Amino acid sequence: MALLVFIATLAAVLSWLCRSRRISGRATRLALGYLLLVNELVWWVFRYSREGIHLPNLPLQLCDLTLWATVAICLFPRRTLLELSYFAGLAGAGMALLTPDLLWPWPSYPAIYFFLAHGGLVIANLVLVYGGIVPLAPGAPWRAFAMLVAYSAAMGVFDALSGANYMYLCRKPHDATLLNVLGPWPIYVVPCLALALGLYWLLWLVRPRFGGGYEANSHLARPKK
Repeated sequence: MALLVFIATLAAVLSWLCRSRRISGRATRLALGYLLLVNELVWWVFRYSREGIHLPNLPLQLCDLTLWATVAICLFPRRTLLELSYFAGLAGAGMALLTPDLLWPWPSYPAIYFFLAHGGLVIANLVLVYGGIVPLAPGAPWRAFAMLVAYSAAMGVFDALSGANYMYLCRKPHDATLLNVLGPWPIYVVPCLALALGLYWLLWLVRPRFGGGYEANSHLARPKK
C-alpha cells in the first residue's frame, strides 16, 4: 500500500510541477523515458541470462507493449503513441499494481523491477497528460480500444500456436486477481474487454481540460491539419 501511495503522490507532484512550469516538461519526460528504458534493459539481462529465451517468456505481455510505447512517447512525443500507452498502460499497469502477480517474493530484484516498471509506466503517462506535455485528442479511447482488441487477437493466435499464455488469454494467473471473479476460460475474456472499455472511458472522462504546459503548444502536441 505504501508503494501505491508513493507512486500516486509522485505522479501528482511531477504533473503539477510540469503544468505550472516549475520544472521542464521536456527534461521530465526524457528522464522518465530513459529510466524506463534502462530499467527494462537491465531486467532483460537479468532474466534471460538465467532463463534463456523461450516462447513463453518473450516480452509480449500487454504491459511490455505499453511500456515500450511509453518509452517511445517520452523520447519522441506523438499523440498516436500516447493513446496506446495512456489507456492500456494505466488500465493494465494500474490493475497489475493493485493485484500484483509476483514470480519472486518481495524484496527480491524481480519484485522490485515489477514495481519500478509498472509504477514508472503509470507515473510517466500521468505526467504526460496531466502535466500538459501531450494532450489527448478526440476519439482517443475508441482508437486505443481498437488497438487493444487487435493486439489481443494477435496474442490469442500466438498463444494457441505456441502454448504460451500472454495476456492470460488461455488461463488465469496463479495469484488471486480480478480474473477470478469474471468466470471460467474462455468466458472471462469478454468481461475483461468490457471492463477495459469502461476503464478507457473513465480515463477519458477525467482527463484534464486545461490548455497547456511546456509542450502542449508545440508542433509535437498539436494535431496535424
